[in-house]
Amino acid sequence: MLDETRILGSEEWCRLEDMGIPAIKARVDSGAKTSSIQANKVKIFTKGLEDWVRFEVNPLQDNRSISILCQAKLYDVRSVKSSQGISEERPVIKTPVTIGEHTFEIELTLANRDTMEYRMLLGREAINERYLVDPSKSFGQGNVSQEEISRKYKPYMTEKSGLTLGLLASNPELYSNKRIVEAGELRGHKVVFLNVENVYMKLDAGSPEIRYRGGNILDKFDAVIPRIKPSVTFYGCALLRQFDTLGVYCLNSADAISKSRDKLFASQLFSKNDIHIPITGFAKSPMDTKDLIRMVNGSPLIIKLLESTQGKGVVLAETNKAAESVINAFKSVQTNILVQEFIKEANGQDIRCFVVNGKVVASMQRQAQKGEFRANIHQGGAASLIKITPEERKLAIKSAKVLNLDVAGVDIIRSNRGPLLLEVNSSPGLEGIENATGMDIANVMIETIEKKLKYSH
Repeated sequence: MLDETRILGSEEWCRLEDMGIPAIKARVDSGAKTSSIQANKVKIFTKGLEDWVRFEVNPLQDNRSISILCQAKLYDVRSVKSSQGISEERPVIKTPVTIGEHTFEIELTLANRDTMEYRMLLGREAINERYLVDPSKSFGQGNVSQEEISRKYKPYMTEKSGLTLGLLASNPELYSNKRIVEAGELRGHKVVFLNVENVYMKLDAGSPEIRYRGGNILDKFDAVIPRIKPSVTFYGCALLRQFDTLGVYCLNSADAISKSRDKLFASQLFSKNDIHIPITGFAKSPMDTKDLIRMVNGSPLIIKLLESTQGKGVVLAETNKAAESVINAFKSVQTNILVQEFIKEANGQDIRCFVVNGKVVASMQRQAQKGEFRANIHQGGAASLIKITPEERKLAIKSAKVLNLDVAGVDIIRSNRGPLLLEVNSSPGLEGIENATGMDIANVMIETIEKKLKYSH
């Protein structure tokens, strides 16, 4: 008969006494060679003549407030392939582990497992010649109750305090930025304004860093809210990628923002995903201007710079001759433009849907000023509350999803052939839509961060 003390289930409780971790749930995975543990803020340092590694572990999946600072002698730095097939360099340590009644030494790679269900993975090197695995069981070596967990972790528990959030933007006086700071603080969080141009970074496999003017290391943030203006898109997205490397959640990723700011690429993604937009043309050579105009159903038509935002860099050409002149003038100075059909029946109106975490949380209708063709409250247009149709709601949600944006301002126009997507803004302003709808959208954004981080008051 098999010795029950040598049979593991698909998940087991482990104790790592040398690291000060009284209980951590591990997934037993014989498909993985090396065991690994969730680690944040990993930093390699020298102690005497030896390399050591310092890191933080959040041992309980749904509780970020418990963080245990660990350090161990660096055993190796190894290239490990993730479940997505991506290879990355990870520090490796050796430490004793206790499972049930047995204690033995294992190798552990330090990995960012924030998105994983288990904070630890037990690989086959730890299992071989020690245990058999019965995947139909759980906790073959004994379960740990919630009461025991609370007792074991009581020394690590502090008074519930809020998150530390970074607002990555350029102007602290803007309405939207003020509202986000206010909403975060009202929910008990610390919100720090970070001027994009005052943040810089250290690129290093062993100890990457982000610093702020004067040399302050930014290593205490739970999440970053990007409000990056178009002129600093490249640098702002580089900073977001660095925050992501350090395990900081970003409300809109660098990749999603980059896609949304490249209007040509975004339009191609929308077409590919069966999202209807006004007929749009793009060409490099001035030789094709006449056909380009015909392709989008002739004048009047819209000409917009690829990097245009908030209605700036958008021109209405009322005749074919005017369109040719404007298009060729832009091309003569090597400026990329899109040419788009003009939706006359919209009568200068469009709809802004504010999408947060896959839901339309508010919608407003914008009416252009007399003599203007584009509804734009930044240029004096009027905004009012509107009830959108199920089709418009579906279009707004799908458009944000295609770009992987957690927060998006989705602009829609009503046409004779149904709603059409105009564009998606990754840093939508709050003033117009909060005033028009009475919705506290800044609060919804902060709530979304709390949900993503599984934070509870």
